[in-house]
Amino acid sequence: MSRPARPPARERSERPPVLVRVLVPLGLLLGAVLTLVAGPASAHGFTSVVYVDVSAPEPGRVRTQVGLEYDLLVVSAADAQGDDPLFQDGTAAFESGDADEQADALQAHARTVLDYVTERFTVASGDRSCAPVQVGDVQVTERDGVPYAVLTLDHTCDASDGAHEITSTLFGDAEGYVTGTRTVVTYTLDGRSGSAALDGAHPTFSTEQAWTERFVEFFRLGAEHLLTGTDHILFLLAVIAGSRRLREIVLAATAFTVAHSVTFVIAATGLVHVPGNVVEPIIALSIAVVAGGHLWRLREQGAQATDLGTGGPLGLDRPGLVRLGVVFAFGLVHGLGFAGALGIDEPWSWQLLWSLLVFNVGIEAVQLAIIALVFPVLALLRRRSPRVGLTATGVIAGVVTVTGLVWFVQRLGGL
Repeated sequence: MSRPARPPARERSERPPVLVRVLVPLGLLLGAVLTLVAGPASAHGFTSVVYVDVSAPEPGRVRTQVGLEYDLLVVSAADAQGDDPLFQDGTAAFESGDADEQADALQAHARTVLDYVTERFTVASGDRSCAPVQVGDVQVTERDGVPYAVLTLDHTCDASDGAHEITSTLFGDAEGYVTGTRTVVTYTLDGRSGSAALDGAHPTFSTEQAWTERFVEFFRLGAEHLLTGTDHILFLLAVIAGSRRLREIVLAATAFTVAHSVTFVIAATGLVHVPGNVVEPIIALSIAVVAGGHLWRLREQGAQATDLGTGGPLGLDRPGLVRLGVVFAFGLVHGLGFAGALGIDEPWSWQLLWSLLVFNVGIEAVQLAIIALVFPVLALLRRRSPRVGLTATGVIAGVVTVTGLVWFVQRLGGL
């Protein structure tokens, strides 16, 4: 009895390798386990942004409007000042969702709130601190989909001729509620105007700040933002895993950079505003779509997924062009996320544009560093052992796909 004929070589090559068929589902399972263990995830961890507008209505007086997340202000101020009634009243008002009730709760404990804020947010002129006085009642508004408490303070400064220094340690890491709080300062002061971003490592800003210091500050902020933005890193890993040759990763990275740069600038200058509760779910979905596209290609093409057609525009085959368009489209959404995280929303100026471009350069520096580290390793694996290379990219794509889908559901449901 003769043995069955083996399938032709062409048919065998079109079947996904055994390792891919086994380990890609393992990657999906690993992604699910890691996501469940990590719990619900926001775009950049449990962080907060404090917004401050600074002006000088007259010599010797500095006015600041300080915007803080309502629920964080309640728990932080109550804990720091030992005011349990503030915690109870503020929490009940927060759960009610009524802005007037929330403002009344804070106003009923105005001394506690004011002491907490003024101990951690100060204005100085020369070597002397400016004395703060609250102006009007606390207001509650909505920003980025969450309630914000806004305090208006007047700071009386003895030395009004020198530069002013602004220091913020609000919602510090040591309080244990959030980490990496950023205070975004928009100012018109001492004949200058612009923006500054303060954090735990750099809590003080001076209006005498040199342009080199400003460059370093915004470059660092951009670099830190991408490094701490897990969703942006996963999106980049999905792009790298699905790029089969240097040409493809260069084109994909360029498309992503151009797209997010455009929306980042127009959103940060206030020309476009999209709520965070819309942007964040789409960012999570983009991670799953780009990574899932690579898994689909592995399933459809198997071992031939290492080949790259060169007959179409830009040297890409049709699936490659489609993928490039998808990366560009989602890059536009990521730009809105970058702008929302930076928190600057002020009228157009050349100084603002300079700050935004430097922030973007910091993002690109980290992005290029990640590509330079990861892509050569995957390319070498594909060259030495195509099956091992495909398996590695499949596992990466599986983990990223599941993580993106879980985050999408969580953010869509407001978890």
